[in-house]
Amino acid sequence: MAEEIGTGQAQLLDVREPQEAAMGKLKASILVPLSALQQGIDNDGADPEKLTYLHCAAGVRVHPAAHMLEELGYERVVPLAEGFGELAGLGFELET
Repeated sequence: MAEEIGTGQAQLLDVREPQEAAMGKLKASILVPLSALQQGIDNDGADPEKLTYLHCAAGVRVHPAAHMLEELGYERVVPLAEGFGELAGLGFELET
């Protein structure tokens, strides 16, 4: 997964809310809050045609977010069980 994201073959979307991301965000991720998805809004920086991995804080919000993104035309969406802390612990670089 990290290699796919690093080479641009895939993207990592963070569906946490902005106040959560303000406390720490993965450098490789694009913030697309679940609350925005609930309003039918996704992020201009995200590509609906790319393989799309989703993460949140604990691997729960990714499931409804995956469904919403698919409704917005995202073709390949993978909700991750690993939350923000676990991904950071696996070596994903944090934004400074």
